[in-house]
Amino acid sequence: MIGTPLLPEIRELIEQRNFSALQRLFGDWLPVDLAELISDLPESEQAILFRLLPKDIATETFEYLDLDAQENLLKALTQKDVTHILNSMSADDRTALLEELPGAVVQELLKLLSFKEFKIAKTLLAYSEGSVGRLMSPDCLSVKKDWDVDHVLTYIRTFGHESETLNVIYVVDDFGKLTGELLSRELLLSAPENKVEEIISKDKIITLTATQDQKDALEAFKRYDKVALPVVDSNGYLIGIVTVDDMLDVAEEEETEEIQKFGAVEALEEPYMDLPILQLVKKRAGWLVILFIGEMLTASALAFFQDELAKAIVLATFIPLIISSGGNSGSQAATLIIRSLSIGEITIRDWWQVMKREILSGLALGSLLGMIGVLRVIIWAMIIGHLTITWVYVSITIGVSLLGIVLFGTLTGSMLPLLLKRLGLDPATSSAPFVATLVDVTGIVIYFSVASLILGGILL
Repeated sequence: MIGTPLLPEIRELIEQRNFSALQRLFGDWLPVDLAELISDLPESEQAILFRLLPKDIATETFEYLDLDAQENLLKALTQKDVTHILNSMSADDRTALLEELPGAVVQELLKLLSFKEFKIAKTLLAYSEGSVGRLMSPDCLSVKKDWDVDHVLTYIRTFGHESETLNVIYVVDDFGKLTGELLSRELLLSAPENKVEEIISKDKIITLTATQDQKDALEAFKRYDKVALPVVDSNGYLIGIVTVDDMLDVAEEEETEEIQKFGAVEALEEPYMDLPILQLVKKRAGWLVILFIGEMLTASALAFFQDELAKAIVLATFIPLIISSGGNSGSQAATLIIRSLSIGEITIRDWWQVMKREILSGLALGSLLGMIGVLRVIIWAMIIGHLTITWVYVSITIGVSLLGIVLFGTLTGSMLPLLLKRLGLDPATSSAPFVATLVDVTGIVIYFSVASLILGGILL
């Protein structure tokens, strides 16, 4: 990570056009650190610094840059430099860049590719957005099972620099059909005369298809703890590879989308700072309107019980306490269940077990808050010097209401995500504000129903 105190010094060297000093300064920097520095510079200075980098470092640094910095450099660099970068980039990183650019720009950039890279780029871009094909790199090593270890090592030394990873080497037949995988560890520890078929992994080969959803690929990486997985076509022929670093990006996007949805915001397709204000408003307005209408139902519920409120205005004092407890318990439950669903800890089939656990949790939490509520009312009545049997009944009303509302909140928050999942919808849409609003309306009904039952003939 770049130390920000260096930025003033670097910018001063850029203004002085002291390029030799800059090159010496960056001599031992890693590409990821250089990319961070370039992104932090003003757009007018990014290209100046980028041109000072050696060509091999420049390409790797470019792959680490965010989209805005990449676009800026594509505009600022010469066509020769852009051609070198695009042809030197790994296929999956280049696809990630091209899929974010306007169609007209992509067509112009494709013209700069060599015939080989052009075919690769067109093939990967032909796969649908969000598919494994968009993440796939065709740069992987494959060997034959009748080769000996010495032959394989010679082959790796010759062509290994073109491969996305050397952790796993794939074994194919004479027609390119995947038949096995060879771990680098086994290869390096084997005698030179050993055949590949003797040291090939006996485990079942886990494969992906190019048309498969990236979410499914992410689950496969998590389940089987792999650093790379081969991609095959419908007939089992090896066509590429997906590595764990690509999956980390997918995982970040998925988690970001879930968090945004859970906060009652539509998923943002662009970074927050890059999204136009109008688009940002649109993403948030829909859910706010839905939640506002939901809260109108809360107001309607209050209006329905206005006679009870008029007879016992003290009940209004505890409304915020009552409904917030239900909303909070519901939001807690929804958070736990949505996260457990997303990481595979529970499935829809576990709904009855989840319900039983949440009933017990709701009763325990409701009892705890109920007792605190009872003490709150009694202590308050003692402080103001009006502790009577009526206040005891009010405290019981608060305690019982809290028990019922917290129980309802935990059940709603836990069952709603499972219901949405069962209907084929995204459980994350059962956002915390949505659950809280739903429980608010019901909380009012529970509160005043309990009050009518306990306080009937006393205050009501």
